[in-house]
Amino acid sequence: MSTLLSAQSLRIETAFGPLFSDLSFTLNQGDRLGLIGDNGCGKSTLLKILDGTISPSGGTVSVARHCLLARVEQHLPDALLSLNLLDAVLAQLPVVEHDSSRWRAEALLASMGLTPSEITLPAATLSGGQHTRLLLARALITEPDLLLLDEPSNHLDLPTLLWLEQFLQRWPGSFVLVSHDRVLLDAVTNGSWILRDSRLHYFALPCSAARRALEERDASDALRHKAEQKEIDRVTSSAKRLATWGQVYDNEDLSRKAKQMEKQVERLKESQTQLTAGSPWRLALQGEPLIADRLLEMENLPVPAAPHLPALFSVPLARIKTGDRVAILGQNGCGKSSLLRLIWRQLSTQTSEATIKLHPRLHAGYYDQTLEQLPDDATLLDALEPFAHSAELRKMTLISAGFPWARHGQKVASLSGGERSRLLFIGLSLARYNLLLLDEPTNHLDMAGKEALADTLVQFSGGVLLVSHDRELIQASCNRFWLIRQGTFSEWHDVDAAYDALRETTSPPRSVSVSPNVAGEPEDEAEALLERLVTLETLLEQDLARKMSHQKPALQAQWREEIARLNAILM
Repeated sequence: MSTLLSAQSLRIETAFGPLFSDLSFTLNQGDRLGLIGDNGCGKSTLLKILDGTISPSGGTVSVARHCLLARVEQHLPDALLSLNLLDAVLAQLPVVEHDSSRWRAEALLASMGLTPSEITLPAATLSGGQHTRLLLARALITEPDLLLLDEPSNHLDLPTLLWLEQFLQRWPGSFVLVSHDRVLLDAVTNGSWILRDSRLHYFALPCSAARRALEERDASDALRHKAEQKEIDRVTSSAKRLATWGQVYDNEDLSRKAKQMEKQVERLKESQTQLTAGSPWRLALQGEPLIADRLLEMENLPVPAAPHLPALFSVPLARIKTGDRVAILGQNGCGKSSLLRLIWRQLSTQTSEATIKLHPRLHAGYYDQTLEQLPDDATLLDALEPFAHSAELRKMTLISAGFPWARHGQKVASLSGGERSRLLFIGLSLARYNLLLLDEPTNHLDMAGKEALADTLVQFSGGVLLVSHDRELIQASCNRFWLIRQGTFSEWHDVDAAYDALRETTSPPRSVSVSPNVAGEPEDEAEALLERLVTLETLLEQDLARKMSHQKPALQAQWREEIARLNAILM
């Protein structure tokens, strides 16, 4: 097994202290690693160091001569937004190779499931899922041995997420995948890097098993720390007693032994097992309940992608009341976010029309997936002023949410996507809304943040209208489901049935088959069987993760039987 890259004593210093220090590791051929950790811990920074985009404050990275690596960024560079998809891919290559490589770029984009008409579109007009495919194509055109993927599952709908999962399972090279999607990481990785407390912990296990192993290590460390502290306390007590006796009886031997024991205490403290500081982040949503059967009502509401464009679909009749937590389901581009933006425009003008009726005392907040509600040039403290006028309240809320006072003067532009997301949640909580419109709120949240969001949505005292592709969040927190498919709107009360209906009308994108490093496309029948297998395994894992009283044993038995049958066919 050959080494692709190695790192020694990597360190990054920031104005607020070290981001991480003394990171040493080796990445070998065949490694398929998930890089996980809290938002702001330095995961994206580490990938940029590995591909040479930025230099570390200390330490070195060595890349093998035979290793060609490529990083799949989170966002398309601004300079490429005006280019069409084909030119954006060719921009990765030297200019002299553009003409000769044009056919490869076209075939690569087509194999990503992008149509000829989409290939000619400006990159700025694409959906999040199309952006991810474009970013992946830009990396693959160089035919790399090692992929560094920075949260590629953000903004993806369910069909595209399944496609990404299948692509990574077939990718014959090595990769490091930054993601907060536990299901995806479990399906495609064979090892995990957990970046925590400025240190990198390695486990030769996929995400869920690695997190459990780290929890077990933490529990063991806590017991060891407790036993060591007991010994420290015993020796400290003895040293104090001997020192007192030495003074009372003017006994130099006792005083000397007391000093020796004090030095022993210092040595014990230096070698004492270190405990994790844990996650500094806190996420909560506080609301004001508005006792009403109708916070808002929509009737015969046409929903265009933007004003003055044809409607994507129409809402025949739908209401939201206090206590409702409604998830809007559907493919990317079907109009989910457009519906939220349409409602928000209506709320912003505070006027009711025949198609959208609002409660006269409704106080609503909006989480925009672009996070543009927070101005880049504002400090953390000032960015929250529209949500709460009291500076003292904003300061204390920031501190309780994990932003120490030293960071309150930091500019919003310097925050990571996850930190910016949490800052917006702080604002929404400060304003105490009675209706929340949340557009893809988990795109930048880490695993702990997603779990906290699900818990706080269940406890939120107002109403919630949620657009998300996070299956765990939807199943854990929502009690009503609106499905948009093939230009029609319908309401469902069983999320599994709604997902089944969505899959029936969705054709999965084709597999990548252009790059020499990527496995060829299988037959259609095998593709369909494999997709069904992935779906069943995901459903089974999600159901097993629920509380025992919420699980469905009969369905689990059916799923297991079908999984065994499909595995036998695909072997």
